[in-house]
Amino acid sequence: MKYNLTLILLLIVTGVFAQQIPTGNRLVQFSGVITDVDSNNVVPYVTITNLSNKGQMYAANYKGYFSFIAHPGDSLLYTAVGYSKTTVVIPAGLKEDRFTVMVKLKLEINYLPAVRVYPWATTEDFTKDFLAMKIADDDVEIARKNLSGQSIRTMGQTLSRDAGEISNINWRLNHDRALNKNMVQTNPLLNPFAWGRLMEQIFSGDKTRQENN
Repeated sequence: MKYNLTLILLLIVTGVFAQQIPTGNRLVQFSGVITDVDSNNVVPYVTITNLSNKGQMYAANYKGYFSFIAHPGDSLLYTAVGYSKTTVVIPAGLKEDRFTVMVKLKLEINYLPAVRVYPWATTEDFTKDFLAMKIADDDVEIARKNLSGQSIRTMGQTLSRDAGEISNINWRLNHDRALNKNMVQTNPLLNPFAWGRLMEQIFSGDKTRQENN
């Protein structure tokens, strides 16, 4: 009888002490996926900071998935470049040893004021460059320069011939060859008058040398 009474008292005391154990000493497997709140696309490499556990930090993978050990009641801060910060609190009254969430991050848009960039440091520098600026020619001036005699002569020397000019030159050459095709070229060696003039020049040269001697 005493043994049974002692066992009952021991069970009651154990239950009382078990209820007095703080929930922070329990461990849960905390897992989830991080997505964009607008597009539902995963947000990779998000930094997760456990604010309730001395700022211990974790990181989600390239698919936005994370899984680590935490305590019920912990506050987790989610931060990513270009997104607003989000805090998730693990429920303190969890009965299971695992907890899964779907974390949504909102894209952060920062509107910056318009900035005008001027290439001149002072008004005097702008005035100086403006007065020295060369104004571009209008269409009439450009046409006048292109139709000037010097411009046309330069283009005539540098521009290549077109197909029409090449065709006309070939036609003239072929025509000249056709006209001179049946013409016989004289051979000066067969001309007796040429031989006579040659002998006369030779004799005149010999006579001149004899007179000089």
